[in-house]
Amino acid sequence: MTTLTYIEASGSRTDVDVPDGWSLMQAAIANGIEGILGECGGSCACATCHCYVDDLLMAALPAPSASELDMLDNVSAERRPNSRLACQIKASPALAGGSLTLPETQE
Repeated sequence: MTTLTYIEASGSRTDVDVPDGWSLMQAAIANGIEGILGECGGSCACATCHCYVDDLLMAALPAPSASELDMLDNVSAERRPNSRLACQIKASPALAGGSLTLPETQE
């Protein structure tokens, strides 16, 4: 398990123990985190799991794939340099202690 902090647009913070190998989108939905919709079920086809990752996660994550970059062009909220899709990030010990902030809207 990897503990990550989800920060909702309201500022509410929730620490979640995410099973290694799960996507951060799966963990958010399973734990009732407001702000991640995951309408496509994690197939990188809707951009409704857009999030902003902190510096720890930015340093630990591989670069986004071409398909993730394409989907990030379609996000509803502001796209930032640290924008990622939570469905494309798999939990691992390297991410422990990281946080992701959810935008005000996914639609």
